[in-house]
Amino acid sequence: MRRAVEFTNAIGVSLAGRLEMPPGRVRAVALFAHCFTCTASSHGARRISVALAEHGIATLAFDFTGLGSSEGRFADSHFAANVDDLIAAAGHLRETIGAPAILVGHSLGGAAVIAAAAHIPEATAVVTIGAPFDPAHVLHQLGDQIDRVRAEGQAEVTIGGRPFEISSAFLDAVEGHDQATRLARLKRALLVLHAPTDTIVGIENAGQIFGAARHPKSFIALDGADHLLTQPGPAAYAAAMIVAWVEPYLAPAHAPDMPDEGQVRVTTTDAKFTAIVDSSGHSFLADEPIKAGGNDLGPTPYDLLLSALGTCTAMTIKLVAEREKIPLDGVSVTLEHSRCHSADCAQTGEGRPRIEVMARAITLTGDLSDAQRARLLVIADKCPVHRTIESHPVIKTRLV
Repeated sequence: MRRAVEFTNAIGVSLAGRLEMPPGRVRAVALFAHCFTCTASSHGARRISVALAEHGIATLAFDFTGLGSSEGRFADSHFAANVDDLIAAAGHLRETIGAPAILVGHSLGGAAVIAAAAHIPEATAVVTIGAPFDPAHVLHQLGDQIDRVRAEGQAEVTIGGRPFEISSAFLDAVEGHDQATRLARLKRALLVLHAPTDTIVGIENAGQIFGAARHPKSFIALDGADHLLTQPGPAAYAAAMIVAWVEPYLAPAHAPDMPDEGQVRVTTTDAKFTAIVDSSGHSFLADEPIKAGGNDLGPTPYDLLLSALGTCTAMTIKLVAEREKIPLDGVSVTLEHSRCHSADCAQTGEGRPRIEVMARAITLTGDLSDAQRARLLVIADKCPVHRTIESHPVIKTRLV
């Protein structure tokens, strides 16, 4: 679920981005810094933001000053300004849904999150993707155009086939950074992702970043990936690795104000049908299938109803088998809901236009006699949920 986001940086420039929200409860918040001259709509930013959100991590990716939908001039933007933009983005998150615990940076954005981490105290994990060890590495993309920028103070240069206004302030701001000291003092878990065949930022940069940092730190090679993660396969792999790696550095998932024992609370989300179910200290999603207009992120209401009957049936059979010393090895219950009409309705004798049918098929494994199987089949109809359903329970509803 995507939300448009706008906030201002330290000098009052309006920055724009998108916040990928989890379909259920927010476990943590992440902040993504895109690559040099890219935007929050880059391949890597989109795929990684969505992957994190699917695992409960709300992720903000925004456009740095002068890029994409953000205001300001790119000529006024530089490495230090990018770091300030990240700090401003963290402040916006802190005031809205929560400060970022995870900082992810792609290419020059990776160098920026290393520099910004010291100013975002809530951050517990930092991830770099194809990042240069020294921010000044970006000057290689300017080649012999640097002399013209120095001479004119500001000039239009070509980067990746696109024109950009670069100022001498940009050149000054990207040089002289002691990233080695920043990494040594990072005091956050670090994951370094880099393609061994990266032709824009060589793999030696990953080695320098990894060597300068202290543990806990990890390195994952993105075999076959290009620098911008334009291919779906490597980008998806990078996203999956980040999701798996970050898990130990997140606070345990919990639901605030959990209902009392014996109570179930269902809360809607921004999605059409997706809902959060809280029960006895457990949280999960319920939804409708895609063909019904849902997102298929969890069982349907009828799936849950059948699950209640099925689990209670299996538990009751197993309990009785143990009590009566019946050599039962296992129980499997398959259920299906349907509505029957015509002749079936006539058999009810109640004049109802249709009847609800829950078909239940039970498989019993073990060295059981026919008499023992018949006994356990009778027990199936005596499970508490079965009895509740057949007793036509009264549902009392009130507003609170």
